Amino acid sequence: MDRLGEDETWVRMSGVSRRAALGGGAVALGHALAAQPVASTVIRTPAEGLEATMLRFPAAGGFLMNAYRAKPARGKPRPVVLVVQEIFGLHEWIRDVTRRLAHAGFYAIAADLFQRHGDPTKIADIRTLREAIISKVADADVMADLDALAVFAATDGGNARRLGITGFCWGGRIVWLYAAHNPQLKAGVAWYGRLTGDVNALTPRNPIDVVGQLRAPVLGLYGTQDRGIPVSDVEAMNAALKAAGRPSEIRLFEADHGFLADYRPSYSPTAAPVAWAAALDWFRKL
Repeated sequence: MDRLGEDETWVRMSGVSRRAALGGGAVALGHALAAQPVASTVIRTPAEGLEATMLRFPAAGGFLMNAYRAKPARGKPRPVVLVVQEIFGLHEWIRDVTRRLAHAGFYAIAADLFQRHGDPTKIADIRTLREAIISKVADADVMADLDALAVFAATDGGNARRLGITGFCWGGRIVWLYAAHNPQLKAGVAWYGRLTGDVNALTPRNPIDVVGQLRAPVLGLYGTQDRGIPVSDVEAMNAALKAAGRPSEIRLFEADHGFLADYRPSYSPTAAPVAWAAALDWFRKL
């Protein structure tokens, strides 16, 4: 596969500036209610030079699903990166990540994968969010919606023959599953997504269960201080990848869960830029 995107530094890629979260907190900045408080390290990535907008696309079954898309305003069709949300939904930080990817030369698009069940950005506590929305989302539906999103991207200025996916927390788990699902995928980057755990009818498999079926190499980015995903789980996943002979890998950082999420207290200013550069490099080389 050709290299995805052009070389960029962390600062040049993102075009970011830092600002404190002032005035109405999470609501004012467009972040999810359940993600409060918003940290002063929040990054705002401008849309200058991009075509960035909310839109609708025909998801599985013809359902019109909301998505946020960002791509360079000029040039040939760009490699596609599907961006998979955290449990907090399609809020401002996920939209910001799509703009960062667009500034790096990608067509980036994030679907509102919870839309059939509700709007997590309007829910103020994690327990209600999990019970009212997350527990109702089926992996099979997510896979089908992401397939539809990739098809749409190919009609909207994206080069879907060069297809990647990245996701965070809940979305990090989805990245592993999608890499075992879509034979057209070329690369995945999973940010601190669950690797093992309980299963049920809607979520019947864990990433460690699909190692032998991975169709694209995945880079997993995890934190040693993550209390929800112990290092032992990461080591088990790494061992399974090596045993299966898969060209995927996991990198550990001295950081907590959510260390890329600059709007949260878990953000690591040391780990985040290094991990982000590794993610871009992973997409470029494959």
